[in-house]
Amino acid sequence: MVGSGVVKICGLSTRETLQAALDAGADMVGFVRFPRSPRHVELDAARDLCALAKGRALVVALTVDADDAELAAIVEDMAPDMLQLHGRESPERVAEIRALFGVPVMKATGVAERADLDALAPYARVTDRLLLDAKPPRGADALPGGNGLSFDWRLIEGLAERLDPPVPFMLSGGLSPENVGEAIALTRVSGIDVSSGVESAPGVKDSARIFAFVEAARAAWARAV
Repeated sequence: MVGSGVVKICGLSTRETLQAALDAGADMVGFVRFPRSPRHVELDAARDLCALAKGRALVVALTVDADDAELAAIVEDMAPDMLQLHGRESPERVAEIRALFGVPVMKATGVAERADLDALAPYARVTDRLLLDAKPPRGADALPGGNGLSFDWRLIEGLAERLDPPVPFMLSGGLSPENVGEAIALTRVSGIDVSSGVESAPGVKDSARIFAFVEAARAAWARAV
């Protein structure tokens, strides 16, 4: 049984809501470097936010198919504890980034059906953590994440025992204070990631919902002991 887990609040962009995430006890805080996202933060702002978070939570920098120059700037300015790759990076590219920058890597993969889990094995061999997110809707304007969509959580029941090699993974996509307890109870997942589910509008984090989300997740893990 899972007695405790890792909570990540992603897409933070203001000192106020970052402070809320830290005060609520988030284990990871994520900052988006993807201009098409309403959660995108410029490097100057990201640098200040990361400095505030350092030592209180792990800092995660989210990128989407970033080139080496962008990744180098992120590593230099933000000094993240982890890089989150949320694009179409191949296992080979993930391994290359991990080796080149010497920073732990989390690879996000989209899930819609059981067959999508077959793609996890090559990534499990080259990443430090996996993030299972709902596949984005079809369309040129669809974002790779943060769409507020979920997938059938029953698909990942028992996944921890099936991953070879074993690697920590997190659940994302459509989570909110209202349903995170159900997700944890069903999947026994040890890590959760939320973005749009703690917002009042796209890209606008709500401090009260951040507190409620972390509290609901902790309560669910406590019940699972």
